[in-house]
Amino acid sequence: MSLPLILACFWALAASATALLPLRLQVWPGVPLLLAAPVLMVWIGLEHGFWPVAALLAAFVSLFRRPLWYLMRRAMGVSLPPPHEESVE
Repeated sequence: MSLPLILACFWALAASATALLPLRLQVWPGVPLLLAAPVLMVWIGLEHGFWPVAALLAAFVSLFRRPLWYLMRRAMGVSLPPPHEESVE
């Protein structure tokens, strides 16, 4: 197994362990994982081609769907409510 695939396995284990933490403790380990994922995907894409990257991209989007949704809405200029605000009717 190549070095990028081994590192991707460790990334997946670290992301899974981070997901088990309480929400308030997920931020600090989650940010480096979020930043490392594209680097790993490009490296794996250069070494192994498109299909492994497609599988990694699906896992990445599945694990980071809420932060990615937040960043996408913020980039589009959509006003965002403060975190954990509940609507009152």
